[in-house]
Amino acid sequence: MRTEEWISAGALEQLRSDGAKVIKGGIAVFAHEDGAAAVDNRCPHLGFPLHLGSLCDGILTCHWHHARFDVCSGGTLDPWADDALSHDVKIENGEVWVNAAPRRTMTIEKLNKRLQEGLEQNIGIVIAKAVVGLIEAGVSEDEIVRVGILYGTSQSSGWGSGLTILAAMRNVLPKLDKSGRILALYHGLVHVARAGAGRAPRRLLGSLPSADASVKRLAEWYRNCVEVRDAKGAEKVLLTAIAADASPDQLADMMLVAVTDHFYLDGGHTFDFHNKAFETLEAIGPDSAESILAALTPLLSNPSRSEEQHHWQSPVDLVTPLKQTFERLQRGELSTQDQSESFNAPFDEEAFVEQLLGDQPLATIRQMADALQGGIDPARLARLIALAAAERIVRFHTQNDFGDWLAVLHTFTYAHAVHERLLRSKEPLLHRALFYGAIAIYHDRFLNVPRAPKPKKDAYMKGIAEAPTEDLLSLLDRRQQVEEAAGWVTAYLDSGCDHTALLNTLGHSLLREDAEFHSFQMYEAAIAEYDHWRALMGTESLSERAADTMLIACARYLAAHAPTAREMPHTARIAWRLHRGEKLFESE
Repeated sequence: MRTEEWISAGALEQLRSDGAKVIKGGIAVFAHEDGAAAVDNRCPHLGFPLHLGSLCDGILTCHWHHARFDVCSGGTLDPWADDALSHDVKIENGEVWVNAAPRRTMTIEKLNKRLQEGLEQNIGIVIAKAVVGLIEAGVSEDEIVRVGILYGTSQSSGWGSGLTILAAMRNVLPKLDKSGRILALYHGLVHVARAGAGRAPRRLLGSLPSADASVKRLAEWYRNCVEVRDAKGAEKVLLTAIAADASPDQLADMMLVAVTDHFYLDGGHTFDFHNKAFETLEAIGPDSAESILAALTPLLSNPSRSEEQHHWQSPVDLVTPLKQTFERLQRGELSTQDQSESFNAPFDEEAFVEQLLGDQPLATIRQMADALQGGIDPARLARLIALAAAERIVRFHTQNDFGDWLAVLHTFTYAHAVHERLLRSKEPLLHRALFYGAIAIYHDRFLNVPRAPKPKKDAYMKGIAEAPTEDLLSLLDRRQQVEEAAGWVTAYLDSGCDHTALLNTLGHSLLREDAEFHSFQMYEAAIAEYDHWRALMGTESLSERAADTMLIACARYLAAHAPTAREMPHTARIAWRLHRGEKLFESE
């Protein structure tokens, strides 16, 4: 209920003389026609004092960004602003009285509507204020993510970087404090809005008239469509499979088998984006399958196929031995003779990682094939491939061309995606994806020549014991602190301090920036792989070193790409301060 506390705004005649005044509670009162009107003094756009604006014909205009409001209702004429909170006013014996409580408050329903409007109109401040309001109202983060995912997948652009960022940020929310979670959601949603800006809504083609075909037959049709780059046919087959009640696992195998029929599509992005879509589907529920999965089919219209690229064929032909290996695996044959004894001994994980990082790709292919035929868990191989890919980032020398950071990043995020899928799938044809990741690691070998120096932690050990993790943020206020960040994180890991604080701080080092797409991928993949290795602590000798490698790799990559302008987090901070009722300008 609204309070009946009334605040005096003084004599009406004096108000007419002054035009406007600010009273207790930060309420701006204006002389209007024969009486008065009152609104919250903070412009709901960015908080500028409205009493410094102008009132003409009942329209109150803020002089900062010229947002316009009906002074009586507070309603805005500008979609990028919000309605101002208005207050009841009464005149008694020539004195103006203002109700201390506004006429209305922002409900969850209205906040959801504003979030949808912010996405549709690509207005960052509207998105930020909606996210802050929803979080403070206790709405679950997955409900907020769901709004963004369903909007993004309804656009003709299909699944791309914006949706991938939102999906990745949803995955890391448990590692972040409250402000970090707000920033993560805000970044993801803004990138979804940008990706859909100016594009027409997506219209699904619909399923085939009959869903009598088996899921196995539909999977064959789907592979055939992808083979000839028929994205529209693939969409219809996919929607038919969904209508036939294929499970999410069956749909994932159907789609990813088709993706792995050709080598390392679009530099790994195609597999990575598919994985993020299925992780999202898992999070927000199978009822969104049509919208989410159909958004992937545009990726299949013309992806690059690495077996057609020169560096996969020369100076070492990797295409032919890979195809031969896949045929042998399907037939259940070992790639070399008398290999069965090799699996009577424990698998040497450390030696395998070094093999991946070496320059003998044909030997790597043989070893992987024999390991799979010998019964090793494919997800275990995937985890080690992701570790080797992270090592490439740890060993990446800063004298390389700056753009080459993307090469090692793409390999790592692809390897992570393969790991996640093989933890969920037993489909043998997906094992081909392991080999593509291993060869990508081989192709990145020259980016570790020379190898980056090992992190120098000694200079930071004393400071770690005395200072909080925010010292890392101060370090990253300067450009190209790659080796320094690696040294700091190494010192922190060796100090025995709580890793939880470090994960949160690394997140904030990302989220306080106007970060590019790949930095979001880096943080999410590194944190996920870190968790996988930490879960093995005490059972595998390599686990502690591997977990540390993930965080060092993450710190090096983020340091290489910081600082930036930081406009987006500034907007989010304004939204949060407005929600809390803070004054943003001293003139108030």
